[in-house]
This record gives sequence, structure tokens and C-alpha cells, in this order.
Amino acid sequence: MLIRYGYDITISCAQDTPMICMMEVRDERRDDLRAQAKVATVPEVPTSVYRDGYGNTCRRCVAPAGQFSVRHDCTIESSEELDPYWPDLPQTAIADLPDEVLVYLLGSRYCETDKLSQFAWDNFGQTQPGWARVQAICDYVHNHIQFNYQNARYTRTAYEGWQEGTGVCRDFAHLAITLCRCMNIPTRYVNGFLGDIGVPVAGPMDFAAWMEVFLDGGWHTFDPRNNKRRIGRIVVAYGRDAADVPLIHSFGPHLLQKFQIWCDQVDQA
Repeated sequence: MLIRYGYDITISCAQDTPMICMMEVRDERRDDLRAQAKVATVPEVPTSVYRDGYGNTCRRCVAPAGQFSVRHDCTIESSEELDPYWPDLPQTAIADLPDEVLVYLLGSRYCETDKLSQFAWDNFGQTQPGWARVQAICDYVHNHIQFNYQNARYTRTAYEGWQEGTGVCRDFAHLAITLCRCMNIPTRYVNGFLGDIGVPVAGPMDFAAWMEVFLDGGWHTFDPRNNKRRIGRIVVAYGRDAADVPLIHSFGPHLLQKFQIWCDQVDQA
């Protein structure tokens, strides 16, 4: 299956503003790319690429004062299968976790494990450790938070999302990540492209956020916002939470003028 995906984003800056963009596919999927346009900026400015500590692709540039646009358009080959489902996977004991996974057990900027630990153990301590426990947490978060773009707030933490019961996909992810970490399950925040392939079109495309948990020696996808298996996820970046993977990190104020995302299955021919 081929998926065409990309973005066209315009911001405005009062002065020349250095920035980092994290909107390109991770290296693990580069061999799956079948077409890729050059990352284009208007006006054209020099850009450079590096990998951060999580292996995410980061593009640096300086946006000139005024309007500035960045655009990318790609086609990738992707599996037609739904997200893998392994309901019998056990939970890995902390003593057996790889060193590099331990950071995903800790509290972070948007995931306050200290505030939700007691709630997590009170409500999920009797569930079967492993996949079933993670699914129980996702079921709870999916039902507890009401999706509403109008209530989006980029400063909302997992604890605040739990209290307020509203938010967008990042809020679903942050709360589920926090509850999993409270239960000693390493969990990382993921963002990327997720088209409406195999499901009714729900609205205009946006970047999506979900999570991956470490069970039985490997990482596995869970999506508390949609809470169902989906087709064609394209991972852009992952980290401890959204603070590690902003789409645009500007070293100075900017205003968003245009935000267009596409992710659609295309004809194989």
C-alpha cells in the first residue's frame, strides 16, 4: 500500500528567528520511501539536519522576519495490516529492562507520575500485568477524556487533563503514558501521520499523537484517543512526552498562519 503524506505550514515572525522542525520520518522508515520532494521553504533559506538523543530527525533553519513557509511531500510504502495485537504479552520486570528503556518509567514535563501513582495502583493494580493492563488503562483514558479541538491547550499536563476530562490526542497520550509509568510499564510518546485509512473520515487531517509501551522485550503501539487498531501509522518522532518532540520549536515568538496536513492512500500505479 502506498501513502502520500506531507505538510504545508506558514508562520509569521516579528524578527529573524532560529527554529527546529521535527516533521520528517524517522530513519527506520526511510527505506520505505518511494517518492520524496525536497523540504521547501518560502522564502528559501539554508537548512541543516541532525539527529537528537532519541534518533529523531531535526531540521534547523532561521526563519526571516515576516511570513515563512515550510513544505514537504512524500510517498511511502506501508503495510495494509492493522496495528499488531498481542493480548498475551507479559510485562517485563524492572530488573530485566534494558538500560535505555528506564528513562520511560520516570516522570517528565507533561507526565506527573507522582500525582497519579496512587490513583493508578488503586484502579489498575488488580488487572493482569502486561498487555491487558495497558489496554485497561487505554479504555479508561478513552472514556474519561472528551476530544475537543476547542479545548486544546499546549501547557496542559496529564494531571490537568485527568482533572479537566477534555483535550486532544496529546492529552489522551499523556494521561495514558503517565498511568502506565505509574504501573512500572515503560511508555514513550509518539507523534506522526495517521490518515483515515479504513475508517470513516472524521475531519481535517492533523498530526496525531499516540504511545508505545515496552512489553516482553519490544515496543508496541497503543492509541488511547482512537482506542482501536489502525492502518498506516507513520512515526515522525518519539520521546518522553510532547516537550521532547515539538513540530516547530522556535527560539522566539511566532504566529501560526497556515497548517495543512495530508495523509492518504494512493493508487499503487
